[in-house]
Amino acid sequence: MRAASEGFVRFLIFMALWFLLLAVSWPLALLILILAPVIYLVALPFRLAGVVIEALFALLRAVLLLPARILGYRA
Repeated sequence: MRAASEGFVRFLIFMALWFLLLAVSWPLALLILILAPVIYLVALPFRLAGVVIEALFALLRAVLLLPARILGYRA
């Protein structure tokens, strides 16, 4: 429940800032509104690569610490 409310608060802050930008410079606000999905789609492969690399490091850590866990050491 907490993560959902944090996401909602972030959305409200984003919308407030966007409406402020709309009042100050409407062409820039519309440009951001159009380019935001494009930027998100370009960033998706990098986010996926980050998840894969994080999982790879977790697997490497688990494999390297396996002998210590078998011998009873608690990290």
